[in-house]
Amino acid sequence: MQTSPLFVYAIGFIAQGFFSARMLIQWILSERAKKVVSPNLYWICSLVGSILLFVYGWMRHDFAIILGQLISFYIYIWNLDIKGLWHRIPLVFRILIGALPLVAISFMLSDVPRFIHNFLHNEAISLPLLIWGSVGQVIFTLRFIYQWFYSYHRHESILPVGFWIISLIGCSIIVSYGVFRLDPVLILGQSVGFFTYFRNIVLHHKEQKRQECNRSVGDDSSSCAQ
Repeated sequence: MQTSPLFVYAIGFIAQGFFSARMLIQWILSERAKKVVSPNLYWICSLVGSILLFVYGWMRHDFAIILGQLISFYIYIWNLDIKGLWHRIPLVFRILIGALPLVAISFMLSDVPRFIHNFLHNEAISLPLLIWGSVGQVIFTLRFIYQWFYSYHRHESILPVGFWIISLIGCSIIVSYGVFRLDPVLILGQSVGFFTYFRNIVLHHKEQKRQECNRSVGDDSSSCAQ
């Protein structure tokens, strides 16, 4: 039984809706704090969106999408854990969620020829385009590896400026991949992030200037330019 394309796209758009919601929430809370923050809802929406987008990529036989989600999945969980949220989830659900990528990989490897045929020899995606999309997903996902490394050594969940710079680069590649792939989910979902990525970079620089000014004048920050 063939899955309806509308149903597949609906899952993709819902997944991107969670990713867009995380960016909107993070942006609004950062504007209020006048600095870049890492809110709890950002990571909750990330995990839910990742699960749904993985399902979407699987239904579309799109290896580039699946690869991106496999890399970042456990980093979302790590951030939830360091914020004290992961262990609030019932143990059964934690086990099920944590096992999802492992089950998916096991399922892929259970029939390697079929996986290669469906995902790597997909007639709808040429090999150069698949490589381009995979490169974009890897770069886009590297931001979370960088974020994890940066946060791990500071023992808190932080979204550093490098995270947003890598986001812009990866996002640009994924949007171009989505255009060639004629994938409205990727095009619309990734395009939403451009403004928030730029804005967070601006907020980072403003906060850095404010801190430098405060260090130069002591506790009297009234003379610092706002």
